[in-house]
Amino acid sequence: MKKIINDYDVDMTKLTHSFQDACQDKEFKEFAYGLNIKEDIMMKYTSQLQEAYIEYQNCVQCKNLATCKNKVVGYRYTPIDSGKAIIFSYDQCKKMKKKEEEEAYKDKLDIYDMPTELKEASFKNIYKDDKSRVPIIKYFKEFMDNYSKEEKPKGIYLTGSFGSGKTYLVASLLNEMAKRGVHSILIYYPEFLRKLKSSFNSNYSEIYDSIKKVPLLLLDDIGAENVSNWSRDEVLGPLLQHRMDNHLPTFFTSNLSLEELEKSLSITSSGIDKVKARRIIERIKQLTVPLELISKNRRK
Repeated sequence: MKKIINDYDVDMTKLTHSFQDACQDKEFKEFAYGLNIKEDIMMKYTSQLQEAYIEYQNCVQCKNLATCKNKVVGYRYTPIDSGKAIIFSYDQCKKMKKKEEEEAYKDKLDIYDMPTELKEASFKNIYKDDKSRVPIIKYFKEFMDNYSKEEKPKGIYLTGSFGSGKTYLVASLLNEMAKRGVHSILIYYPEFLRKLKSSFNSNYSEIYDSIKKVPLLLLDDIGAENVSNWSRDEVLGPLLQHRMDNHLPTFFTSNLSLEELEKSLSITSSGIDKVKARRIIERIKQLTVPLELISKNRRK
């Protein structure tokens, strides 16, 4: 009697042979059976399992995301047992997860009118050959150790020579705090004032409100702006008063000492007002610890 062979039998025979041929590669066989999926199910997905195996091997040998060989960088073609079938999906590799975790903090750091590279500022990249930085770094460490919702340490008023790295130092601290989930804003103060004055109906009024309330704030290069009664009495004064009343740490960088800043703030086109300038300085003193950085110009 002649045996009848249907299409299903032919297809299963081909699938079996294909899977067995693939398993001649011992490492692939170890990978496939290590999935703990029934053999008769795996036989239906030989080519896809081989693709998943290649991407698995790529991940094992991968040194960093820049050298990733997978079809989707940072992701691996992964087989998942659903009982009666295998579902394949692209799952993040450990390196991609780590990268996203490391960069997630950047959402907690807003920068206005300053180089975006400051989001990469880090203590590990601070020049270690300059002893003048030691007191500043020491204070930053104390700040991080003591910062809490109940009791917040003061910011700093960092003055010093041009190009000495004052802004980078403070940005490094705020980056570290952002990694701990604390929102910060870094703002180039002279340009902020200019835009605020020329665009009262734009979102700059919203930005002003946000810098009043943000947990950590850097006003960069204060003293370099054109001082007016408006900028001093209606912008800076209320801003500092709000932050002082609510114990919000505030940082300043400047090429001027506090004494020089007081003199600068007292002179406007309307005349000299030492009393109002003194009020601003007293608020800054309440908000900060004054520190100095005298160093060579690193921008050359």
